[in-house]
Amino acid sequence: MKALMVAAGAAMLLAGCTSATEADVPVAAADPMSPLSAPGYMAMAASSDLFEIESSRLALQRSRNPQVRQFAQMMIDHHTRTSADLMAVARQTGMNPPPPQMLPPQMDAMARLQSAGPMDFDAAYKREQIAAHQQALMLHQNYAAQGDMEPFRMAASRTVPIIQSHLDQAQMLPDYAPAPAPMPAPAGSGERGR
Repeated sequence: MKALMVAAGAAMLLAGCTSATEADVPVAAADPMSPLSAPGYMAMAASSDLFEIESSRLALQRSRNPQVRQFAQMMIDHHTRTSADLMAVARQTGMNPPPPQMLPPQMDAMARLQSAGPMDFDAAYKREQIAAHQQALMLHQNYAAQGDMEPFRMAASRTVPIIQSHLDQAQMLPDYAPAPAPMPAPAGSGERGR
């Protein structure tokens, strides 16, 4: 069953990352989990936002690098806002979205981060942020261009530059944790004037 869920989630995510043609739009209306239908887009975008928030909370706990920690806090702040924007659009269009949940691809990425060792965490976080933002960028760009509902296309269009900025910044993150600062010598351990 889990393998089936992983395969279905991966197929949905990959479908959201391919270019759409005009012929795809009627199919989106027939398939509510298509990344070009509002429900499918909303589920994938919410999963992406939730991954960004939860993985960044983990980064705040595990990373010692100030640059990574600053980026992680920005991810929490920005993706909380993009989630709120998406939910507001859903309410305006009369949709009652379920609470956001991570789809299998984001759950797998989260598991990889949770299992990263202390010295490998920053590099793993950077890798997962780049991959997640590349996928999210394609999802939002495709929906903005080909999605089935104008209010969601507008939300996707607003989100594209945010995701692009995050991707650019993620690519500049360091791959390592800084070395610990040397401990000062205990008081009274040095020689005093003779």
